[in-house]
Amino acid sequence: MIYPTAADWAASARKRVLLFGMSGLGKTHVASTLRGAGRWFHYSVDYRIGTRYMGELIADNFKREAMKVPFLRELLLTDSVFIASNITFDNLAPLSTYLGKPGDPAKGGLSFAEYRKRQDQHRAAEISSLLDTPHFIGRAEDIYGYPNFICDTGGSICEVVDPEDAQDPVMRALSANLLMVWIEGSEAHTGELVRRFDRAPKPMYYQPGFLTAAWESYLEETGCSETSVDPDAFVRWTYARALAHRQPRYAAMAANWGIKVTADEVAALRDVQDFDALIAEAIARN
Repeated sequence: MIYPTAADWAASARKRVLLFGMSGLGKTHVASTLRGAGRWFHYSVDYRIGTRYMGELIADNFKREAMKVPFLRELLLTDSVFIASNITFDNLAPLSTYLGKPGDPAKGGLSFAEYRKRQDQHRAAEISSLLDTPHFIGRAEDIYGYPNFICDTGGSICEVVDPEDAQDPVMRALSANLLMVWIEGSEAHTGELVRRFDRAPKPMYYQPGFLTAAWESYLEETGCSETSVDPDAFVRWTYARALAHRQPRYAAMAANWGIKVTADEVAALRDVQDFDALIAEAIARN
């Protein structure tokens, strides 16, 4: 680790941290708190994915839908309107909308082949965005004068790395430049995330092998054909399984490459001083 001891962390004039874990446990909240306090640069991996690597794909998808409307089609063909994504750190809906859900096209579902293609695009974009992190560490200090750096990752980071492989290129690049911190949720947190997702199911990225197995199991269990699957029903059915699939991968990332804190500890943070103290304590525990 780049901060072997709590004393090393406390003495460092350049604190660099990467937060990972399930979506909804406070990664973006902590990053926003640090950014708001000043002297911390906030790098959002999902924002980088949606702007640098998938921005054109997202915008083209908007245009493809607009071309189905005669009024908008005419305006687009004459370059009379401009269509673009307005993705922000706090609103990643354009990226989620592009990823979509597989199933009945009448309910907004994608064919499984198209869905897999978009999943593969996201995987490549996520890996590239993660590998861009060291560049942004240098850029943040060189251009903006920020000595401290917080990387806010998506929940799917554990799906695009192999935490058990000591030569994994993404994990090596990240751990050489940042302290890897897992925000670990409890069973109660997982239950609440499942309930929240059930109320408003959203697209997400899955590891290819897991996704294929889940899709085939769902079709067999429900007797649905590919085009009769309710897209929301499938992602609801898959979500809890995906969280269970990710948990040991997060744990291996923390055990082999970093440290962990609990979601309850994160929820209690009020300011930068609390954050510094929590990280020091977690390093000491490790």
